[in-house]
Amino acid sequence: MTKVININARGTLTLPKEMRRRLGVSRNAQVVAEETDGGILLRPGVTFPVEVYSEERLAEFRRNNETLIAGYRFKKK
Repeated sequence: MTKVININARGTLTLPKEMRRRLGVSRNAQVVAEETDGGILLRPGVTFPVEVYSEERLAEFRRNNETLIAGYRFKKK
């Protein structure tokens, strides 16, 4: 599908409804724009939140693990 899309003064463009529907791009979704030799390639995109753990948070995980392990009884063969 080829469509002509206008870009406004802010640089915003709107993908036609039928194109968004076919590509699974919904409201407030993200797309990845990649510059190629042939032009600009737009693809549906997804981002995932990443948590960077502080030393305090890692210590909390360790304490929780120790508490869980202490609650188990291990049988020796």
